[in-house]
Amino acid sequence: MVAASLEELIQERGNVAHMLRNGTMAAFPFPMRSEYSNWRDEQRAWKTSAVLFDQSHHMTDVSFKGPDAIRLMSRIGVNSFAAFGKNKAKQLVACTEDGHVIGDAVLFGLDDDEVSIVGPPFVSRWAEYQAEIGGWDVTVTRDDATPLNPLGRKNFRFQLQGPAAMGIVSATAGGSLPDIKPFHIGEFRIAGRPVRALNHSMSKRAGLEIWGPVADGPAVLTALLEAGAPHGLRQAGAIAYSTTALESGWIGVQLPAIYTGAAMKGYREWLPATGPEAMGSIGGSFVSDRIEDYYTTPWDLGYGALVKFDHDFIGRAALEESQRRPHRRKVWFRWNADDSARVMRSGLLDDEAHRAKYLQAPYAVYSTWPADSVLVDGKVAGIAIRTGYTTNVGSWYSLGILDEAYVQNGREVTIVWGEEDGGTRKPAVERHAQTSVRAVVSTTRLG
Repeated sequence: MVAASLEELIQERGNVAHMLRNGTMAAFPFPMRSEYSNWRDEQRAWKTSAVLFDQSHHMTDVSFKGPDAIRLMSRIGVNSFAAFGKNKAKQLVACTEDGHVIGDAVLFGLDDDEVSIVGPPFVSRWAEYQAEIGGWDVTVTRDDATPLNPLGRKNFRFQLQGPAAMGIVSATAGGSLPDIKPFHIGEFRIAGRPVRALNHSMSKRAGLEIWGPVADGPAVLTALLEAGAPHGLRQAGAIAYSTTALESGWIGVQLPAIYTGAAMKGYREWLPATGPEAMGSIGGSFVSDRIEDYYTTPWDLGYGALVKFDHDFIGRAALEESQRRPHRRKVWFRWNADDSARVMRSGLLDDEAHRAKYLQAPYAVYSTWPADSVLVDGKVAGIAIRTGYTTNVGSWYSLGILDEAYVQNGREVTIVWGEEDGGTRKPAVERHAQTSVRAVVSTTRLG
């Protein structure tokens, strides 16, 4: 009998950590053109001029409309909703009753009784489940990513980033661009079409996320590209896009803490056996038989400041109890240049028994949930989660988490690169040998 739900699949497979370490999904794909010029210049553009990404295809967009819409979000989110409403946004963080992170996504306040969750699917699916079992007075409308959406997307979505971005958008708006505060939404027109824009930076550069009805997308895109040409605007593709979070410090898609505990069993029974929660993969040198060792807290991901105890939410009691404990911290690990070159050479030129895991430039992520061991004095002290290279930083580096006791700018650590015993059965993993890379800790973003 074929498993129908995630819970049935877990019961069939046994150890969840073993199941996911051999999962078939690789990194989340970005269904967009890979490059418009070359990824090096496209990366450079968000620092020196401006870059435009077409985000219309890869993110899940689920709206919740009704008198309970914001109350439902307040129930699932650790964030405060005291001042939330129309034309405001926030980085919504959802946790389990045990205080572990299910996921995060951007929450858009579309109206006084309507919100949408945009980003990876984990938070929106959790919200949809809570709406269903809790009897909340909301209507849920899904707008899935293009590869999973036979009806087509409802909206276009363009991201502009860089020092020239605001001037470009202002020119397309006829000089009438409203003053939009960070994580607020403005309404205006481009090429005569009504659009909305979120002041939201993906690379820690100035920028806006602009969206509107999908039929208006081509006209808006043309206007933006024409206005941006004198400013050096570059349209960028999936390769450069994959590296934006490395610079900004968004750890991104994390393993949802849903695989254990009686409190989450109903949700596991609700989730299909063919979703990303079931098909995703854990990759890297950090290995544990306990799936709980891959779970994270808001503090691990740099979201501690978002946790507000001014409302009742799922996971509140656990987070209140744990807030004063030592935590892991989000940090950057800048790789040693000689070690980086050695790993790149080995992955291409050494024989199968000795070659390092291939270091794909500029984004060396080969699983859904990467986890490479970070060692201090030979002991695991943290996890390197995302690894890549950007021209603005000029080196290979990882974004990850480190035990609080070891967080010190300039501290040298060792990252174990590659998987154990020649690698797991994931399709993206070739036979290889583990190796080590020296790296230096930074508590502030690089570049």
